[in-house]
Amino acid sequence: MVLENKEPLFILSLLSAMASSDLSAELYCTVCLNIYTDPVMLNCGHNFCRVCIDRVFDTQEESEGYSCPQCREEFQERPSPPRNITLRNITQHFLSAPPEPEKTGISCTYCIHSPVPALKSCLLCEASLCNDHLRVHSKSPEHVLCDPTTTPENRKCSVHKKILEYYCTKDSAAICASCALTGEHRGHQVETLKEAFIKKKKKLTNNLEKLITKREKTDERVRNLQEYRRRAQRELERVTALFGDIMRHVEDLEKKVLSKISMAEDILHLVNDLIQQLELKNEELSRKLHPLQELWPMMDPLTVLQISDTGDLCDTEDGEDEYIDMHDKLLHDVRDLDGASHMIGTDFTDIITGVTGGIIIQKAVDILLDEDTAHTDLCISYDKKTATKAGPYQPLLYSEERFMDYNQVLGSRSFSSGRHYWEVDLQKSNNWIIGMCYASIDRDGGDSLIGRNDVSWGLDRKGSKYKAVHDKNETVLHDIVPGKRVRVCLDYEAGQISFYMGAPLRHLHTFTATFTEPLYAVLGVWHSYISLV
Repeated sequence: MVLENKEPLFILSLLSAMASSDLSAELYCTVCLNIYTDPVMLNCGHNFCRVCIDRVFDTQEESEGYSCPQCREEFQERPSPPRNITLRNITQHFLSAPPEPEKTGISCTYCIHSPVPALKSCLLCEASLCNDHLRVHSKSPEHVLCDPTTTPENRKCSVHKKILEYYCTKDSAAICASCALTGEHRGHQVETLKEAFIKKKKKLTNNLEKLITKREKTDERVRNLQEYRRRAQRELERVTALFGDIMRHVEDLEKKVLSKISMAEDILHLVNDLIQQLELKNEELSRKLHPLQELWPMMDPLTVLQISDTGDLCDTEDGEDEYIDMHDKLLHDVRDLDGASHMIGTDFTDIITGVTGGIIIQKAVDILLDEDTAHTDLCISYDKKTATKAGPYQPLLYSEERFMDYNQVLGSRSFSSGRHYWEVDLQKSNNWIIGMCYASIDRDGGDSLIGRNDVSWGLDRKGSKYKAVHDKNETVLHDIVPGKRVRVCLDYEAGQISFYMGAPLRHLHTFTATFTEPLYAVLGVWHSYISLV
């Protein structure tokens, strides 16, 4: 990767210094101990390879705390460090810069009194030269100079003993002039070593740039997969906790119902006892009733009056009050037991209804519409709950926050954490869009429409067609049975906005994102009116 001409000149001088000093140590990642690959910088100022710091944060995620592995500065949330472009360009220049001349240990051939390090070797003379002898050495073309070497014969043709000056492209071999003119490479396509070197260097550079690009794309895919893995892990934990909550609710309900059932068993024993007592009482009454039934048809006054007035025949009210009290009390207790099955149905329905978008939410949040953001064609109700497509222009006060091109209005409440839901009554309109957005959404222009930007997420209906929209991407939703209400659920930490419709609730769509600003409810209506519930 080549730096653009706009890069500061000090970078080139720095590279020159790095090539000949220990400053190159500053180009090494303290995690992998290799030269930076796609370097990023934390807020504390320390740099790391992106892959290295992601791995460090992955290991720190279990402890629910993040810190710089070099200075230990702590971060409340997992950092998303930006790329250090300048450092990346420096490392790429450093890698492509020619290596620093190494001390070869080869001495000048002509300094016979004391060893002097050689700077070059002459292939024609087969001698190594120090700086002084190099200045007086012949400058004629046949004297080819190269880096100091103890085997200059390796740079000569083994057949003709001439310097290798050319490159045979057919045989991929370095050759001398005689090989090209009269030897086995005669008639082959040849080029100078310098030309062949430039072409090979260019090819290697292209391959290097392609590999770097592929590696960056691979690193990006790895980061995306790691993020999806983290989200999947969080979702798994949330679902596990969700079912744990459901089981606890069901267990509590079971205890309440079993308590009722235990009471029922006691009452049933009392009911059985009372039934037995009443059956005995009934037999006794039947016994008393029989002689009276025989006496009743008699018409002879003397015969009737001569019959003895015994208590058995005349007393019919002994103990009646006691049986009546027991009867009424047991009926009241039994009626209480009738609510056990109703309790199961009602309480269990409440548990299931509370499970919204994978989370248990107690109740909907109360949201009012912000009239200062409403388009001039919208009329906001006195209770700030209903937006009506009134038109034409409404005499509203000027506000910088007002939507200018689309019939939209924001909610007055923001959400920057937690799990919430709110509902919209849509039965009077079939042309609307609802969702959530940042306060930074544009208020005029084509990009101010919900879903036409990267700061809003919406559910759109036009007639019988539904679609989910975000950042100009549309997902058509099929087989939607229109309902009277839509529920919008937000799980800020999980990065999810979900839409549900109907009773029972049916899931329509879920957006997944990493939220960086507070979110607001947003409504758009192009026909009749819609209302917050």
